[in-house]
Amino acid sequence: MISLQQLLALIIIIFLITRLINQKNKKQISGNEFALWLTFWIGSALAILFLKELDYLTARLGFTASGINLLFYAATLGLFYFIFRLRLRVAKLDRDLTDLTREMTLLKKKD
Repeated sequence: MISLQQLLALIIIIFLITRLINQKNKKQISGNEFALWLTFWIGSALAILFLKELDYLTARLGFTASGINLLFYAATLGLFYFIFRLRLRVAKLDRDLTDLTREMTLLKKKD
């Protein structure tokens, strides 16, 4: 039986998936980004639907926390990884911008 919390979470996920489809149709996101987020939201919906089974699997694997706690831990680790990747990308863009500015300055001095 689906609880009220699960139903609300599924409604929110369905809303977010429709927004994602709209963004894809308006070409605001790439195909890879669409696939990544669609997979994430479908996985989230499945985790919500099969929460009891997830609790059972978590217990069988030897973890003392519930399945939802394990999902939160995994999500936190994933977020830290994405933040790390974004920081690397921003640092690379900063270096590229510095190089470009330096080249433009040198070209202006030659003129």
